Amino acid sequence: MTNKPKIIVLDDDPTGSQTVHSCLLLMHWDVDTLRLGLQDDSPILFVLTNTRALPPEKAASITREVCHNLKQVITGVGGGDEGDAASSLQAAKKDGFLIVSRSDSTLRGHYPIETDVIAEELGPFDAHFLVPAFFEGGRITKDSVHYLMTDDVTTPVHETEFARDSVFGYHHSYLPKYVEEKTQGRISSESVERFLLADIRAGSLERLMKLTGNQCAVVDAEIQADLNRFAQDVLAAVSQGKRFLFRSAASILTALAALPPQPIAPENMAQYVRGGKPGAVIVGSHVKKTTQQLEVLLQQEGTVGVEVDVSRLVDDVANDCATLLTEILDDVRAAHDALKTPVVYTSRKELTFKDVETRLQFGEKVSGLLMDIVRGLPSDIGFLISKGGITSNDVLSTGLELTSARLLGQILAGCSMVTTASDHPQFPNLPVVLFPGNVGDADALAIVYKRLSTNTA
Repeated sequence: MTNKPKIIVLDDDPTGSQTVHSCLLLMHWDVDTLRLGLQDDSPILFVLTNTRALPPEKAASITREVCHNLKQVITGVGGGDEGDAASSLQAAKKDGFLIVSRSDSTLRGHYPIETDVIAEELGPFDAHFLVPAFFEGGRITKDSVHYLMTDDVTTPVHETEFARDSVFGYHHSYLPKYVEEKTQGRISSESVERFLLADIRAGSLERLMKLTGNQCAVVDAEIQADLNRFAQDVLAAVSQGKRFLFRSAASILTALAALPPQPIAPENMAQYVRGGKPGAVIVGSHVKKTTQQLEVLLQQEGTVGVEVDVSRLVDDVANDCATLLTEILDDVRAAHDALKTPVVYTSRKELTFKDVETRLQFGEKVSGLLMDIVRGLPSDIGFLISKGGITSNDVLSTGLELTSARLLGQILAGCSMVTTASDHPQFPNLPVVLFPGNVGDADALAIVYKRLSTNTA
């Protein structure tokens, strides 16, 4: 087979890199930044669009902008290639690209909006595949039904809290029916191609070669080996001229990129902690699992809880917002001065709103406050843990104002760690953990804290 195509991932929050390592995460998508990303040696590149936090029209607009700029770089419009960088970009162009719209493994997100826009801008594609399996998070797909596994209990995802999400709710775990629901009948469940476990394990290349017209297909996977086999067949088909688009969780990325083991073992990542100092934790996610993990974390020696009462933001009183920020930063500084790790978390009570747009606007307000807190953290913290996908995106792009970050790898299954650049004006070489809201057992957040904290032998 020829050299493998570059895998370009449009990630709707920054946790899609949770199964890979040693690649770039881009927080900006102007032509120059995308060109730098495509010139990087890693076979995979992430563009963090954060569209899951945005209303549909904005999600479509950002996706279109990324694709438009990608097209300029891929076709060579705009120039700017020089030397070795030019040759590496030319190699990437020659070997082609695989486009992945990475989203939530529990089926929340702007589907089919994002895949429709990608197909319009970067198509035509022969097929688009839904591959939501994410083994590190206990998500598998069997007989085209997507399941969540917790404590040896297997539940169809439409029976979970995620299906009741007020923005991205749905009624079906059977993926062809999910597709029909989300496309409002434009793609009927009967027309969806189903790649079942038996098909994948027997080999799918011949069938993949027959797909045309952006055929919608759903993919089973029970273990990583299933996706590894499927990815081999996909790459073989791509090398013979087929063009595919993916809407997936993270596990298929592991298979497509086929990276060697990460250089630093998860247990040894404390070596990146700056000066042996205590860190800080920012918790924005509200899902039940996060709340359980937060409770365990706050029981650990060396942590101090700092609650953010978000109900004080409902009335939009600027003075109260400023007062709340001052109070929180005073508490954070006191904890840090006492050589403790402040755990800043939003109040757990779920608020109700008159409509989805109001809820999203309130979410932006809460995130704005959390990012003001990040910017106000002591500049000598040893590490930062960000809990929640949207929160993590905002920490990277807004709180730390990064254009890109290098992914070191996973400190825990499904939890990525990146570092800021050595010339960052406030937090140089800071290790930052991107911890999704719905990943890990009750002890997971505490385990990550212990691995980074010098307070625990």
